[in-house]
Amino acid sequence: MDTAVTSSPSPAAPAAPAVDKSIPAVFLIHGLGGTQYDLGSMHKRLKNAGFVTHSLTLPGHGTTPEDLVNVTAEQWMEAVTAKYHEVAAQHDNFHIMGMCMGALLATELAKRQKHTRGKLIALAPPIYIDGWATAWYTPARHLMYYVPGVPARMRVEEEDPFGIKNEQLRAIVKAKFARGENFHYRWVPLACIRQVDRLRRWVMTDLKNMASETLVIHAREDELTSLASANYLVEQIGGAKARMVVLENSYHMICVDNDREQVARNVLEFFGASSAASLGMAVDDPKMSADALQAFAQSLRAALEAGDFSGVFARGASDMGWFQPGSNRASGIYRGNKGLQAMLPWAGGVKFTAFGQPVFNAGIAVLPATLTASGLMSQGVLAFAVRSGRLLDARWFPDDVALEDAHFGAPLAPAGPSEAERVFEAAGIAVKTLAKPPGNEELLALYALYKQATVGDATGERPGIMDVTGRAKFDAWAQRKGMAREAAMAAYAALVEKLKAA
Repeated sequence: MDTAVTSSPSPAAPAAPAVDKSIPAVFLIHGLGGTQYDLGSMHKRLKNAGFVTHSLTLPGHGTTPEDLVNVTAEQWMEAVTAKYHEVAAQHDNFHIMGMCMGALLATELAKRQKHTRGKLIALAPPIYIDGWATAWYTPARHLMYYVPGVPARMRVEEEDPFGIKNEQLRAIVKAKFARGENFHYRWVPLACIRQVDRLRRWVMTDLKNMASETLVIHAREDELTSLASANYLVEQIGGAKARMVVLENSYHMICVDNDREQVARNVLEFFGASSAASLGMAVDDPKMSADALQAFAQSLRAALEAGDFSGVFARGASDMGWFQPGSNRASGIYRGNKGLQAMLPWAGGVKFTAFGQPVFNAGIAVLPATLTASGLMSQGVLAFAVRSGRLLDARWFPDDVALEDAHFGAPLAPAGPSEAERVFEAAGIAVKTLAKPPGNEELLALYALYKQATVGDATGERPGIMDVTGRAKFDAWAQRKGMAREAAMAAYAALVEKLKAA
C-alpha cells in the first residue's frame, strides 16, 4: 500500500554501514508508469536467495502522468547510469534486470557500459509494439508526434486486459483504477510514448557488441509486444550469449501473472541461485566461508540449547520455515513471524541437547541432536539451509517419530478463525471496495494496523531519509510496537467501518 507523504526537514541520517562487496546484487528497473516498488515480489525472492537488490523510480514517475510530458529518454538513461555506478561501487558482481520499458533501459545500459560483472535479464522487452491487443492505428502515432500540441495533450490510456491474463488479479487492478488509486499511472502522454520509441531505436543498434550474458523472458500471448521482440534480441545479441524463455499462460505483466513462479525460477537459476533457495532447503552456494558457516551453526546451536526459538527465527530470512515432522499437535511448517507465534505455545520447554559433530555440504549444515521436553528425549538430526548469513530453513528429523507423537498428543482439530479474525478478514476485503480512496493518514494507519495484526512489531531497518514513503510507513508501523494482535485487528476493522460510513 503506497502513499505520498510529506516530511519536515530532519538532521542528516548517520552514514550507512559498509556493504560487503563480495555479496552479489541485482539492479532492477521498473516499467513505464510504475515505480521502484513494482517488482516487489522479485525483490523478496532475490533477497531470500542471498542477493542485495537496488532500484530507483525513473524521472517523471511516482507522481502524476502530466510530469512525463517533458521527460526525455536521455533523462531516463542518465538516471539508470548514475544508479549503475552507485551499485558498481558497492558490489564486485551484480546483475541488471528490467521489466517492459525497464527491460529496454536495462539492455541499453548493459550495452553502453559493456557490463561484464554480471548478467542481464530482459522481461517482456517491447522492441516492437505489435501485440495482439494493439490497435490497428497504433503505427499512426509516429505522424501525431509532429502535430503541434498533440503529443503533450493526447493521452494513451491503460486498457483492459491491463497486461494480466489472471482474471482475479485483473479484477483487483480494475477496481484499483476505478477508485483512483495511484499505484500505477492510468495513462501516459503521447509525448512519453515518443521517448519510448526513441529508446527502442537505441536498443536495436549494435546489439552484437553486447558483452553481458542475456536472458529474455517473454509471454507468447503478450498483448503489447509479440515474440518477435524476444526473437530480435536473441538473434542480434547472438545465441552464444543470449537465450529465451517463452511463457504459455500470461500476458504482458509476467512478474504477477499466472507464470510468475516460472519467471522467478528462471531468474534465480540464470543468476546462479537455486530457485529452491528462495523458498526452502536447496542451497548450491552459501556465499559464506567455511569459518562463517561454522560460526553460524554454533550460534544456532546456542539458541536451541537455550530453547530460544525466537532467537532462531531472528537469524532467518523473512519467510524462513521450521519443519516439525510427525502427526501430533506440534507437527507442521512454521514460516516467518506468524509461524513463530503459532509454534511458541507447544515449544515452551523444548530444547535441543547432546549435539554431535556438524557436517556441511554447500549451504546445508547437518547436526545430530536430541530434542528434550518434560521427560521426552528424542534423538535425531537437525538440518539447516543457510545463505549469506541468513537461515532459510530448519528441519528436524527424529529417529522415532512415534515417540514425539505420543508425547505431544494428537493434532489439534482445526478450530477455524475466531470472531475477531473473521471480522478482520472481512475488513480486509471491504477496504478494497471503498468508493472513495482513503487519505494519506488513513492509508498509513491501515498499513500499520494490518502489519501489526499479521506480522507483529516492526522488523528490519528503517528506510533512508530519501525514501519518504517507505520511511513514513515504517514509522507508522513502529508506533504500534507492543500492540496485541487482537487489538490491532479490532482497530483495523473499526477504521475500515469508519471509512465505509464516510
